[in-house]
Amino acid sequence: MTRARAWLTFAVLAGSLLAGATTAEDLEAKRFNLTPFVGWTFFDNERRFASGQKLDNDLYFGGRLGARLAGPLWFDVAGGTTRTTDSLGSKERWAHVSGNLMLTSSSHTINPFISVGGGASRFKDALGAKENAGNVEAAGGFRVRLSDAIGIRLEARNVLWIPKHEWSKAHIDDVIVGAGLTFAVGGKSADGDGDGVSDKRDKCPDTPKGCPVDAKGCPSDSDGDGVCDGLDQCANTPRGATVDAKGCPSDQDGDGVWNGIDHCADTPKGCTVDVRGCPSDADGDGVCDGVDTCPNTPQGCTVDANGCPADTDGDGVCDGLDKCPDTPRGTKVESDGCPIEVRQRETELLDTGLIRLQDVKFGTAKADILPESRHPLDVVGEVLSKWPQLNIEIGGHCDSRGSNAYNLALSDRRVASVRAYLLEHFPKLQASQLAAKGFGESQPLVPNTSAANMAQNRRVEFKVLNKEVLRQIKR
Repeated sequence: MTRARAWLTFAVLAGSLLAGATTAEDLEAKRFNLTPFVGWTFFDNERRFASGQKLDNDLYFGGRLGARLAGPLWFDVAGGTTRTTDSLGSKERWAHVSGNLMLTSSSHTINPFISVGGGASRFKDALGAKENAGNVEAAGGFRVRLSDAIGIRLEARNVLWIPKHEWSKAHIDDVIVGAGLTFAVGGKSADGDGDGVSDKRDKCPDTPKGCPVDAKGCPSDSDGDGVCDGLDQCANTPRGATVDAKGCPSDQDGDGVWNGIDHCADTPKGCTVDVRGCPSDADGDGVCDGVDTCPNTPQGCTVDANGCPADTDGDGVCDGLDKCPDTPRGTKVESDGCPIEVRQRETELLDTGLIRLQDVKFGTAKADILPESRHPLDVVGEVLSKWPQLNIEIGGHCDSRGSNAYNLALSDRRVASVRAYLLEHFPKLQASQLAAKGFGESQPLVPNTSAANMAQNRRVEFKVLNKEVLRQIKR
């Protein structure tokens, strides 16, 4: 093999490895390295055995020892030997050793280097004759990282022979091409966050102290709460929960559903909640289950802070459902809270367009309403308050005792008192809605021939004037 072919072989080998280069690593960051080395020595054509034959190229065994001086600058010791034999059995042994300054890159998995230095070499034949000389060496190649502590060194080295006396031979140079397995020791790789992964390989260079990391230097977070394993004191936090610096979830409203997962973050204390943290309200009264001490409140009832329905008039029908909220105490009512009498009078009005009261009593020859007559008027007031669109005529009627003129004037005063009473006690009624008219004794229901008949003729009537509206209501 010619020397040019040897260099070409080395270049092709190095180039093929370079094509697979990856990212920067830490082999070059070590303090020392040792490389057992094997290769092939290509002797200069002027090298001859004692027999005159040319030295054959042969195996080379040696080693390299390097120590970092600063940054990319190394001091490199190289040495090795080659044995060769000619066709007549004559033997030669060549050995060399040198100290070199080496400049190398450390930015890739495959890092080129060059070196230059000097040393000594020797040829020794089988009879013990020796020939010593100094030498100048220049080398170049690549260091390939396999791990943080192991690599491959590919090298081509030129050893220029510098004889002590025959300076004419100073042009003779021998070439070594080979490779070795490099073992790197000592020193520390830069590790800014102290996670055990060097900065060159650390994909997460700002990992907090105490976090366990993977081979890329990135912390693990098993529960995905943003606090790494190792610092996380609540390691099984549900996904989505808001956590503190220790990785522990908070529960602002104390309902057992963590903040971040809780869709109703201000649930009152004591409320029963669903998996989303929202309170349940089985009876729909606005007071949550767990706090509601009356859990079966009918829909629509007005309730207090404990979820219990209010009943202002004490008729057994809760406020909110009670259509007659001011029913007098003790009055029997329908399911809607209205007195049974109200329902009866309501039916009377809708069916006949008229409510007739024969139990409204006044002081003798007076228009003052006696206390016992207020209840029937209250019933009528409740009925009329439901339909403020109806126009009502309040008619007053007397029996035949006394003069007609006297009875007419008295009935006028009495129905005026009734109108005033209703407007005062039932604010839903409007003055324009109610008209009052006295009829005296002019419209008896039955002849005034007995006390019973005269009692029947003494009456107050509430008559619908706009019956077309009444018909619409009845629909």
